[in-house]
Amino acid sequence: MKVVLVNPPTTASLETVATLGLKAPPLGLAYIAAAIKKEGYDVSIIDSVALDISHHKLGEILQREHPDVIGVTSTTPTIYDAMKSVTIAKNVCPDSITIMGGCHITFLPEETMGECTSLDIGVIGEGEATVVDLLNAFEAKKPLSEVDGIVYRKDAKLVRTRPRRLIENLDDIPFPARDLLPLDRYTVLGERHRLGNILTSRGCPFRCIFCSSSQFYGKRFRARSPKNVVDEIEELINKYKIKTFEIIDDNFTVDKKRAMEITEEIIRRGLKIWWTCGSRVDLISRELLESMKKAGCALIYYGIESGSERVLSILRKGITLEQAKSAIRLAKEVGMEVVGSFIIGVPGETKEDVMKTIKFAKESGIDFAQFTAMTPYPGTEVYEIAKREGLLRTNDWSHYTTINPVMRTKELTVEEISYLVGLAYRRFYLSLSFIYKQLAKKRLKWIWPVIKNNLGLIMPTMGK
Repeated sequence: MKVVLVNPPTTASLETVATLGLKAPPLGLAYIAAAIKKEGYDVSIIDSVALDISHHKLGEILQREHPDVIGVTSTTPTIYDAMKSVTIAKNVCPDSITIMGGCHITFLPEETMGECTSLDIGVIGEGEATVVDLLNAFEAKKPLSEVDGIVYRKDAKLVRTRPRRLIENLDDIPFPARDLLPLDRYTVLGERHRLGNILTSRGCPFRCIFCSSSQFYGKRFRARSPKNVVDEIEELINKYKIKTFEIIDDNFTVDKKRAMEITEEIIRRGLKIWWTCGSRVDLISRELLESMKKAGCALIYYGIESGSERVLSILRKGITLEQAKSAIRLAKEVGMEVVGSFIIGVPGETKEDVMKTIKFAKESGIDFAQFTAMTPYPGTEVYEIAKREGLLRTNDWSHYTTINPVMRTKELTVEEISYLVGLAYRRFYLSLSFIYKQLAKKRLKWIWPVIKNNLGLIMPTMGK
């Protein structure tokens, strides 16, 4: 049985591409491919984004390959591109089975299947075990009702099977099949780099109202063993010649003891690497940060979200600004750089609250700031709030990119939120202190594209 997995061509203006020129490997597809390979099936990946493949070209490739199964991944802002890819796939390979996975169809399975009539099966939740079970069912001609975690068509109706249990031991999942990816086509700031993105855990026990990841992977923290994680790092170094990594966990330091053990294993093996990760500000310590720095962690990403204690409470973030200041100070003292992320347009947030956020970002000591418009993704509590209170500006998912607001609040209009996001970027990145620091570090060559791209996004509001 021949399987082709597709990262669809993307027409949406994604924030990572627009502001950072970042094209990263589709790790989810690489994990699915690895699970399929382990079962002995013939599998390949078409990363349309990295290869700059159009929908038309994708159709030509699929027609030539003519696989038995075509799997397409998607996020909310790319769902229309994914559905178009599925439709093209069914047109050129009418006898192939089409499958879609990802966050969007997980949270809106019936709606997505109803809108995309060329889609045969939707995978709900993490997909490694589900896709393998599907392939085995196809081969053995077993009924789809026996496969957990899917939605499928039967007699012109949609059938949803019982939920798939979460994978208990993440060490059982084979490392991503990076050999199937065009590793030399990924970019940072528009320049090609071999990128090593690593997922060391799944699930988040916290209750932030805007996070869809914890809904997708579950509220329970599940983690790979330190040995398994560092074995993958060694594979990236030795097999793929990659020494720059991003740990893309929602919170790398949920289990501080495990995080410490990972860093100690990196040090013990003498691995000379450069890496980044993300953490909550209340889940670090000086000892852990010192060990992370010694192991090669040069930059840490803190989800701070607001400079207003009141807004942090609305977000149910569970942190204080004093904890944020302390976490930033500790990271800087051990020699790390810090990225702080902030959300603007939270229900209940006032303009005064936003100005507190901008002030905090400028004065906190962080090196870089990310400001996004509150985007209510399906599956999140803020999405339910926005629907219930009539706050959504549009149901066009391609606009759900975090760049431009898709919801208003009772306190702020869409236009005001857009202006305030732009103001935040201008106040932070055009400050003399920021520019001086980058000049002192001789970084203007690579930091200028970030400034220029952010300006490109916010220039239309500068006259307001």
